[in-house]
Amino acid sequence: MFFNYFNNIDFAQPKAFWLMALLPAMVFWYIQYNNSTHAALKVSTIKSFKAFSSWKNLMRHVPFIFRLLAIACIITALARPQTKNEEQQVEGEGLDIVLCIDVSGSMTAQDFTPNRMEAAKTVAANFVERRVTDRIGIVIFSGESFTQCPITTDKAVLKSALESIRNGLLEDGTAIGDGLATSTDRLRTSKSKSKVVILLTDGENNGGLIGPTNAKEIAKAFGIRVYTIGVGTEGYAPFPIKTDLGIIIQQQKVSIDEKLLKIIAEETGGKYFRAKDNASLESIYKEIDSLEKSKVEISTITRYSEKFFPFVMIALGLLLLEVLLRFTVFKKFP
Repeated sequence: MFFNYFNNIDFAQPKAFWLMALLPAMVFWYIQYNNSTHAALKVSTIKSFKAFSSWKNLMRHVPFIFRLLAIACIITALARPQTKNEEQQVEGEGLDIVLCIDVSGSMTAQDFTPNRMEAAKTVAANFVERRVTDRIGIVIFSGESFTQCPITTDKAVLKSALESIRNGLLEDGTAIGDGLATSTDRLRTSKSKSKVVILLTDGENNGGLIGPTNAKEIAKAFGIRVYTIGVGTEGYAPFPIKTDLGIIIQQQKVSIDEKLLKIIAEETGGKYFRAKDNASLESIYKEIDSLEKSKVEISTITRYSEKFFPFVMIALGLLLLEVLLRFTVFKKFP
């Protein structure tokens, strides 16, 4: 426990420990002094003197040991032991970002691990964790769109909202236009200098009340950059299909409207990406993270707490004990 105490201690004046060199010098002086003040008598044997040995004679060096320990404590106190507590304050000008995620039935395809939707949720959660000062919202869409989480800086709320996303929350389909329009509406009144939508889908637009082209124009009008991500492998992917006999895995063709997604991204100042597996999806979000930099200032406040007082008290106690022993138990003259 004693050594664990020093694991948390720093010393403001470590050079004071050079004074510890005085301790060997004091021991040398003490030995020389004792040898010079004791008379010597040459005898052939000391057997007859053993009976005169006493505990006082054996313990006569204890006061000097207390003095050495007291000086060691004083030197330690002079080195100013202290603990420090660092607090970080994060300030900056963040972005307003909406994660627009496709939750249609095709997002359960298993060309990602364990499937496209769970992979998208995991990568989005990692992205949220990295954006320290940004306000982020979540919009989901399939045959219709829904605001899963309003724009907020609360990372715990965002992660909880991502975790609760699952297939079947909305009418099935792929309404890309509705998803983008709802995301734009969440950012419409934003005062941020930079507004971003990250739209992730694995299909082609086949429903909704607002067409993707109209939604794109609305986003442009409000100065919103749209990054689009097409999710799915090349060719065919394994899809779970519900049947009367249970769920079976069936190979289905992957159909992503890459042309539309590229147009939406390019005309709004964003960029289109294609994710074919978990690793590529993670790298895409990291690239978007690097493209959309927010201004972050981290200031560290360090508070020190002095811990020399216990060493001073121990030293005073040892010196007092030495004085008491010298003038009571080890008193030389009456």
